[in-house]
This record gives sequence, C-alpha cells and structure tokens, in this order.
Amino acid sequence: MTEPKKFTGRHAAMIFVGAFTVIIGVNLALAFNAVKTFPGLEVKNSYVASQQFNKRKSVQTALGWQVTAKAQGDVVYLKIVDQSGTPVEVKRLDAVLGRATHVQDDVAPDFEFDGSAYVAPLVLGAGNWNIRMSALAHDGSEFSQRVVLHVVD
Repeated sequence: MTEPKKFTGRHAAMIFVGAFTVIIGVNLALAFNAVKTFPGLEVKNSYVASQQFNKRKSVQTALGWQVTAKAQGDVVYLKIVDQSGTPVEVKRLDAVLGRATHVQDDVAPDFEFDGSAYVAPLVLGAGNWNIRMSALAHDGSEFSQRVVLHVVD
C-alpha cells in the first residue's frame, strides 16, 4: 500500500505563484487591449473646451436642428431637419464615420445633398457606428454632433 502524498510548502508556493501569474497576465492583456483600441482625445484641453460649451450649446439649440442617420444597402443617409421638419441644406458639412471603439475603420464620406438628406455611397459592416459631424449654417453658426448609427445585417 502506498503512502498518500503530503501537501507541502512547495505545493502551496506553486499554487500561489500560479494564481498570481494568471491574474497579472489577464490584467496585462486587458490593459493592452484597452490602450490599443482607445481612439484618442476628443479635445486637446478639456478646461478650455468647457469654457466655450454653454455658448456653443446655445447657438446649436437656437438652430433647432434634429439629426438622424441610417444605412440602407450601400448608402448612408444623414438627415438634418429644422424645427418644422423641413430638410436643411448646410453651407459646409464635414463628417467622419467610424466605430466607437477604434479609428482603423474611420472614413470621411463624401455626403451630397439630394433635397431631403445627405447621402453617401458606403458599405458598412454590421454593428454600432458613429458619425462625428460638423456643419456650418448659412448664417455662420456652427453645429457639431455625434450621431449614432446602428447597422444590422
């Protein structure tokens, strides 16, 4: 008959080191992926941006625009309407369309106004997309907004 093996200090040390190796390894992997997929800064100086926030907000609110986006087939639609629901044609429109989590899929679509919405030919994969748009009204007012676009297959 064989004698049962004893649990020694060496076994305890191996379990202890193994457990912490797993914990530290997982933490490092998560931290690496978080930094790798971070798209970057929204503003260079948050204090300066906060000082202008209320002014920009009141200008945008005065315009009364509502912005929506949708993707159908190979076309992305960005619709801007005023308070009465009339489509708005802006003086200038700059937009970047990309994933919320990284910038590798970012693209600047060439939106054209078709009389009711801005349209751009673009094939998007399924998932959540953001359109970070900046428009200039004919009266010189600036309008900026992040529009969420959910694409389903």
